[in-house]
Amino acid sequence: MSARADPRVAVVGAGGVGGYFAARLAAAGRNVSVIARGAHLEAIRSSGLRLESVAGDAVAGVTATDDPAEVGPVDVVLLAVKTWQVGEAAAASRPLLGEATTIVPLQNGIEAADRVAAIVGSGPVLGGVARIISYVAGPGLIRHVGGPAAIEFGELDGQASDRLETVRAILDVPGTRVTISGDIRVALWEKLMFVVPFGAVGAVTRAPIGITRALPGTRRMIDDAMREIETVARTLGMRLADDVPQRAWSFLDALPAAGTASLQRDIAAGRPSEMEDWCGTVVRAGERAGVPVPVLTFIYHSLLPLESRARGELTFVD
Repeated sequence: MSARADPRVAVVGAGGVGGYFAARLAAAGRNVSVIARGAHLEAIRSSGLRLESVAGDAVAGVTATDDPAEVGPVDVVLLAVKTWQVGEAAAASRPLLGEATTIVPLQNGIEAADRVAAIVGSGPVLGGVARIISYVAGPGLIRHVGGPAAIEFGELDGQASDRLETVRAILDVPGTRVTISGDIRVALWEKLMFVVPFGAVGAVTRAPIGITRALPGTRRMIDDAMREIETVARTLGMRLADDVPQRAWSFLDALPAAGTASLQRDIAAGRPSEMEDWCGTVVRAGERAGVPVPVLTFIYHSLLPLESRARGELTFVD
């Protein structure tokens, strides 16, 4: 795969993550299309994709549609929907795929790339990690409040390939840090080590990170959850760096005190969340590996009634 003079990028899911990267790419002159829906789509069509960011604001002109067939084949697809939407979004993305298209899923968890590969074939798919704290603040408006605003990606088999540098060149624009990973599956587990404890403890306590990292009891819960994930990953053969817990804490301690994870915000709002791909993934992996994960098991089952209600599977009043 070699980059064209005018590379085309499609962002499927223009929420907090996808919307941020779409805005930065378009502001840098990339030919960007976003696949969105509803009032968000209409606002982007009428007023552009607006970004309020701690790294600088932008208003980006993008092609916005709810039909990937209107876009056609592109060079890179960033798949930025929620984890439970991956299957549907991957199938709907087929019109975006040409002979040399690369798909980079940016979901939390460790399974998204394999789900995409099962639907569209393994050839186009890389593994991807996004590191950013941003959300949809209103129709057509993305608010970025922290995090490195970074994308890391790599081949799922850990091998080097020519297309990695091409994709890096396309995505590497001001306001986005882009890294090629030597082992993207390890990178996915390492991200899980901070995003799951951060989001899970926040969701069960309904407190922001400034509180949960300051109180001794909840800080210990976060740390214990990190260690549970680390033990499961190492038992499953992941070669995590020795300093992963320290790096995870450095990231969490640097977050704005009011920071919350998308998992916490979705559960608090009564929306379906990514709990199954955050907490649930670790609980099930722990069972397979024979590794107890008591903190995350408690949190998972504590949140499951709320998650089931949000999905219409249970009915009850608080």
